Amino acid sequence: MIPKYHRNQERQIRHRRVRAKVEGTASRPRLSIFCSNRYLYAQIINDEVGQTIASVNDLGEKKSGTLLSAKTLGAALATKAKAKKVKEVVFDRGGYRYIGRVKALADGAREGGLIF
Repeated sequence: MIPKYHRNQERQIRHRRVRAKVEGTASRPRLSIFCSNRYLYAQIINDEVGQTIASVNDLGEKKSGTLLSAKTLGAALATKAKAKKVKEVVFDRGGYRYIGRVKALADGAREGGLIF
């Protein structure tokens, strides 16, 4: 019998599968995303030394969890990354589907100047 997983467990399995292939380096760090039901978090990580270069979240916003807030979050992350002289990143969607808030954050980061 095939085991039945909860939706979050299935996402974690997908995330582990993606992380086995995606690694952030000093020249191309990893842009990692975490989505809760209400908020969105994004980090740029150098996996070689285990260091977070830049991070943003939408905890203080009134319209958190919306597509507009995700897009502005991506743009804010891109400006922080530019200040740290990061231009190219590897996108790690964290096992989430590339739709909705995840896609909006990626589009905002691309419009802000990040290349991935």
